[in-house]
Amino acid sequence: MQVEPYIKKEKMPNKLRVLISGGGTGGHIFPAIAIANEIKAQYPDSEIEFVGAKGKMEMEKVPAAGYKIHGLWISGLQRSLTPKNLSLPFKVISSLWNARKIIKRFEPHFAIGVGGYASGPLNYMASRMGVPVYLQEQNSFPGITNKLLKNAAKKICVAYDDMDRFFPKEKIVLTGNPIRQDILASKSTRDEALEYFSLKKDKKTVLVVGGSLGARTVNEAIEANLSLLGDEDIQLLWQTGKNYQGEFGQFAWGTRTEFIQRMDLAYKVADVVISRAGAMSVSELSALGKATIFVPSPFVAEDHQTKNANSLVEKNAALLCKDVEAKDKLGKQVVALLKDNAQIEALQSEIIKLGLPRAAESIVKEIVTDLG
Repeated sequence: MQVEPYIKKEKMPNKLRVLISGGGTGGHIFPAIAIANEIKAQYPDSEIEFVGAKGKMEMEKVPAAGYKIHGLWISGLQRSLTPKNLSLPFKVISSLWNARKIIKRFEPHFAIGVGGYASGPLNYMASRMGVPVYLQEQNSFPGITNKLLKNAAKKICVAYDDMDRFFPKEKIVLTGNPIRQDILASKSTRDEALEYFSLKKDKKTVLVVGGSLGARTVNEAIEANLSLLGDEDIQLLWQTGKNYQGEFGQFAWGTRTEFIQRMDLAYKVADVVISRAGAMSVSELSALGKATIFVPSPFVAEDHQTKNANSLVEKNAALLCKDVEAKDKLGKQVVALLKDNAQIEALQSEIIKLGLPRAAESIVKEIVTDLG
């Protein structure tokens, strides 16, 4: 497809027009919103619009954050043989055509892709139309969309070292992952957080999070070890996830909830955190300096959560428990860690060194500097 660029070369104005695309999961959406918020903070008069995939969670989360979003008819290639793949060529053509119309109407100064289906056609078309494209990759093993767009991008903002295995070295900028600033900015005290969750001051607290939907293996491992944890006088703040509401038995030492709204308070009470190793969880825990045992999900593309976790474990900044071993080993690992204050302090000291809490600010600065 031959597309004539329309963008004029001009000095960066104070009022920016920016297209941000991608989504599919919170790990893509929340960094995108954080970047948008940072652009608005630095350039209040800017116009920012999003492009997502119809039917995906960004179509709800982005408007809830106060931004306009356009939906493309696009999805990924199914790995198994399925009739759904037959529609993919038509979706790609439709998405490229509609991406072109969005770009032509909005005339962005630049486009940002954060991964996810919609980021592909939007940023491919943007690059063909002369719009500078910037990518943000959250994981230590990139998603397929960002890998396909690497030649179209001017710069690629990453959260891990050694990403030149996947992207041109001269385009890589280590910025970290944008995280929710309300978590960093929280002024609440630990005592206030304990009261909020009805937890006791004199007990060690373990925060258990398996993502907003939940993680069956993590939940089953905690349930299997409730007696052990209770015998050690450990209390839990346990987010089971929306998919597992009411599935797990009652317990007396802590608080169990389907979803934690106040994650800033949850992190305040945690002596140790048990977590999946999604990019955003890793980034938040690093920025806050929390002693963490990661239980990576083996059910994600290219096993990227294990790679995320190992990038910290190799630096003695976190511990890892394999998903398949969680029922047998996780409880004992938690107890051993909570009895070893020196190891907790060492993990806290090392993980916070890897935290990049001003990632959104760094990304915006990198783009504006690059464009001059």
